[in-house]
Amino acid sequence: MGVPADFTFEDVDGHRAVVLSGDWTARGMVDAGERLVAAMDGSDAVDLDLRDLTRCDTAGAYAIIRAADGRITAGKIRARAQTLRLLKLVGDAIQVEPEVAPPVKGFQALLERIGHGVFDLANNGYSTLAFLGHLLVAIGRCIAKPSRIRWAPVFSLAERAGLDAIPIVATTTFFIGAVVALLGANLLTQFGAQVFAVELVGISVLREFNILITAILLAGRSASSFAAEIGSMKMNQEIDAMQVMGVDPYDALVLPRFAALLITIPLLTFVATLAGLAGGILVTWVVLDLSPGFFLQRMSDSVGVQHFWIGMSKAPVMAMVIAAIGCRQGMEVGNDVESLGRRVTAAVVHAIFAIIAIDAVFALIYMEMNV
Repeated sequence: MGVPADFTFEDVDGHRAVVLSGDWTARGMVDAGERLVAAMDGSDAVDLDLRDLTRCDTAGAYAIIRAADGRITAGKIRARAQTLRLLKLVGDAIQVEPEVAPPVKGFQALLERIGHGVFDLANNGYSTLAFLGHLLVAIGRCIAKPSRIRWAPVFSLAERAGLDAIPIVATTTFFIGAVVALLGANLLTQFGAQVFAVELVGISVLREFNILITAILLAGRSASSFAAEIGSMKMNQEIDAMQVMGVDPYDALVLPRFAALLITIPLLTFVATLAGLAGGILVTWVVLDLSPGFFLQRMSDSVGVQHFWIGMSKAPVMAMVIAAIGCRQGMEVGNDVESLGRRVTAAVVHAIFAIIAIDAVFALIYMEMNV
């Protein structure tokens, strides 16, 4: 226990002085600072005798300066050199007034926003390239030494991203197929070509809607989950602890998520294909009185399996993009909750945008190939 802070008024060399003693610290002052302010209120110039202080910190220095309130300028300060330096440091700090920048308006504000946007875009591009570099190195190490792959988290994540997503994927694509069939039946009946609703459902579901709906649902479901999980570990410094222990976060966190989505998205795309065709079969059977057998036979004769493989060929690319965006945004999380929220939102938005853009690129490629 230290000596409690205290003070007395004495006459020193013919001048009235306040003599401070004890620990003038945040813990030792208690109410000494308030008592000193009240005691010196209305006093003339006084001397300060701080030679009996045992300890003094910034809280004690601030209390002394606040009590003196400028009166010490006409008096003298008797103190050790380190105490004088502390008083000067605190006094200079409390006298500094924050500089308020004038508000930027008009065209200059527009230019600043554009500049910040360009800088953020370049910074995101650099971070993405750095992430891809780390990821490629980790993949190369796993190819060279397959024992580095952690199969337990791969299958656990595959179950969460795959089996648990089957109901929502199947339900969504079922209704998508039903809606496409209903629209086709209503439009084509006007031209007496209602039988072509089978081709409309088959091509749209096999080629586009199965993978597109699956990828978008997993972008909202898995990309956000990956970003939140890795971001929470980053906030709690668990990733830093892994690096201290010699564990590569890309081996332990990123690669299992990549592998899980590479396994599950093709399977979910197949489930989405079956559900979408089931919705189309049901609507054409009820509305157009086309039996399921006729629907499947016409699908086999007119549509073929080529469109199915075109849709399935997009699945691995979508899996890599969703996993990369989710994990990369998680790795960019800072030390605050607001950063976590921004990164999770960015993971979903970027993943959906990338999915639509990649699907458009695939459509252009296959159109040039006449398939």
